Parts: sequence; C-alpha cells; structure tokens
Amino acid sequence: MEELICSVEFLRGTAEVVARVSSEAGGVREYRSATSAAVIEQVINDLQEEFESAPAS
Repeated sequence: MEELICSVEFLRGTAEVVARVSSEAGGVREYRSATSAAVIEQVINDLQEEFESAPAS
C-alpha cells in the first residue's frame, strides 16, 4: 500500500525559484532562492531532518 508522505512543488519566477513543501509532520513551508540548486538543497536538508527524526511506522 502506498501512502503520500510529502508533496514538493517547484516554481520559477522572474527573479527567484520557489519550493513549496507540504507534509503531515511539518505542515506547509516555502523556500526561496535565486538558483534552483540552492532551493533543492534547502528542501533536501529539511526533509532529511524531518524524516530522520520521525518515528518509524
């Protein structure tokens, strides 16, 4: 059985890249940077911390 654990959306504006992350544990949050690489790194770090500290189901 599959279970949705998070949703990640990337948007490109004229001057920045925005990532919107939604998860049950962390809620909805946004990350902004001038480069996609920086935004992706922020998202990866946040999700690693969230899921490493989450109790196993």
